[in-house]
Amino acid sequence: MAHNQEPLSKTPIIQFNGQDFNYLWDRCLSRGLLFEDETFPAEISSIGLELLKGKDLSGLKWKRPKDLLMGKSEPHFILEGASRFDIEQGCAGDCWFLAALGSLTQNEKHLQKILRNQSFSHQYAGIFRFWFWQCGQWVEVVVDDRLPVLNNEYLFVHPRSNNQEFWPCLLEKAYAKFRGSYLHLHYGYLPDALVDLTGGVVTTMDLHSSPSDLVMMVKTAAKEESLMTCATPVGPTGMATSMENGLVSQHAYTVTGAETIQSRTGWEELIRLWNPWGGTEWRGRWRDGSPEWQEARDPRRSQLYKNKEDGEFWMPCRDFQENFSCLYVCSQSPVSLDHGGMTFGTWSEMTFKSRVIPGSTTDSYDIGGLQSDTQYIFSVPEITEGNNVAVSFNIIPQTSKANDGKFPLNFHVFKVDSQFQHFRERLPPTFFSQFRKADKGTVTRSKYNLTKCFTLSPGTYVVVVSAYKEAAEFLLRIFLKMPNTNRNPGSNFNLKALKASLPENGSQQSIFYKYAQQGLNIDATRLQSLLNQELLQGLPGDTFSLDEARSIVALMDLKVNGQLDQEEFSRLWSRLLRCQRVYLNTQGNSGIFLSSDLWKAIRNTDFLAGISVSSELLDLMALRYSDSSGRVSFPSLVCFLIRLEAMAKAFQNLSKDGQGLYLTKTEWMNLVMYN
Repeated sequence: MAHNQEPLSKTPIIQFNGQDFNYLWDRCLSRGLLFEDETFPAEISSIGLELLKGKDLSGLKWKRPKDLLMGKSEPHFILEGASRFDIEQGCAGDCWFLAALGSLTQNEKHLQKILRNQSFSHQYAGIFRFWFWQCGQWVEVVVDDRLPVLNNEYLFVHPRSNNQEFWPCLLEKAYAKFRGSYLHLHYGYLPDALVDLTGGVVTTMDLHSSPSDLVMMVKTAAKEESLMTCATPVGPTGMATSMENGLVSQHAYTVTGAETIQSRTGWEELIRLWNPWGGTEWRGRWRDGSPEWQEARDPRRSQLYKNKEDGEFWMPCRDFQENFSCLYVCSQSPVSLDHGGMTFGTWSEMTFKSRVIPGSTTDSYDIGGLQSDTQYIFSVPEITEGNNVAVSFNIIPQTSKANDGKFPLNFHVFKVDSQFQHFRERLPPTFFSQFRKADKGTVTRSKYNLTKCFTLSPGTYVVVVSAYKEAAEFLLRIFLKMPNTNRNPGSNFNLKALKASLPENGSQQSIFYKYAQQGLNIDATRLQSLLNQELLQGLPGDTFSLDEARSIVALMDLKVNGQLDQEEFSRLWSRLLRCQRVYLNTQGNSGIFLSSDLWKAIRNTDFLAGISVSSELLDLMALRYSDSSGRVSFPSLVCFLIRLEAMAKAFQNLSKDGQGLYLTKTEWMNLVMYN
């Protein structure tokens, strides 16, 4: 069974609207001009009339930070580090974006990728740039620094008066341009902002957990540098409204911490939140200035408690669970909840970019309008605790016209049983039946992102995608959780790592002489040492065995003397370099190469160009070169690829018509027993 879509390859940074920042910056500097962005003009169209209803627009102007401050002070891009307290929401209902941004400020590595290194003093030209993630690529968005003000009041995010830092205002403007206008930021979905800012995957946490579990989950996620946000449910008015308890209905908050605090009467589980509005805070127990904080006996009180009107506050976990509808955690890989605890395991990732259009169903009964030609195959090698598979879709907003907030795609996961394992091009309509569906899982859904987590038994599965009303471009990521590789030092799971790079051909001569006997030849024993010491690193584990080394010598031994001379070793080394690239590119960041990916390795290996393999042979090779969990080690892959080339060439050389062979018994035995 084959994937019918090409995996997504690494691509350069995309320039939004085709604008080259360096070119525009240099042109402005050379001409002594300040940049004016024609693609996002200083006009009402960039804001959206709906946000300006009921306002006197005669006082609407677009001003640069230096003009806004009128010489009273100098504007700063960042002053003494970027912080969530630099952000104060304006009249757009974009708390969903600002709450995600507030969480991002706690992750310096991710934040700097977005903000870049920019300034109002060094070679200032009125132009700034920011990065956002979209469908597997980082997109660079260029903006000028003209901000909309109405009667000299900021319309949207504005700097706090005591610091005059403009990075939040300019970043919000860039995101408005990225989405189409400021109006497109008015009410949105937390998962969309989290993904756009990090390229991560969002998991919904269960708020019905015990308070102690909730504290543990938040602290674990913070330690793993995950972004965390939450939201209150919709109130009676359907608008963001302040309630008597100080919270705001239909509003997004940043989760900034959690602790178990020693109070006067015992221990209390608390969670800390930040409101993008600024001063509006919780008024219940453990609020700022509360008796609970005054009487707290915890030695960490002075470190944890700051009585400031900054939008950040503590509240009891039980109150949090009663007043909030969701808690989102965004990480580079899915989060698992095992026995009430949060774990960040090792995940492999398969990535595909494609387009789907509305079509017919795969068989006679209704499974959601799925198209049988939009199929993505994956294998679960071994059962693990908790969720072990996550299927995540990301939609390109510009290709989706839906305005109702409904995610435009649907998908199902089916388990492929043994009678259909031989289908590699496409599963037939007869395959799709209700009893093969494996769709029970937890869902995180927003306007542009959909993630579903599963607990699946070992086996082969297929993801089938459909569109509701319109065609849509999407990125599909399939995450597979791998068993803990450190659980048994003597097991096959403690793999020895492949070095990130090998010496190129120019250095192979020194390596050859390092291991060659009397500088002339390398036998199997010396080749085994060379392969393990020059190619692999880390703890002892899945290394080249002596039998594998003997096999490689026999396959590359053109002179048939049981050794490799310098010319034969040079030919082997060039193949090892290519095998290394294929192995690393196929396994991605997970460090796991599955037997279901052997067809990719054949396709991407240049010395196998023109060699075709049947699905039946691939199945046999999966049995021959993978372990019981379906993994293929680097030594096994090397042996497989080199042997495949040698046997294909042997057939080509021995066949007179290209269709078959006639061999004497001696020729046959020499071929199969030595090579």
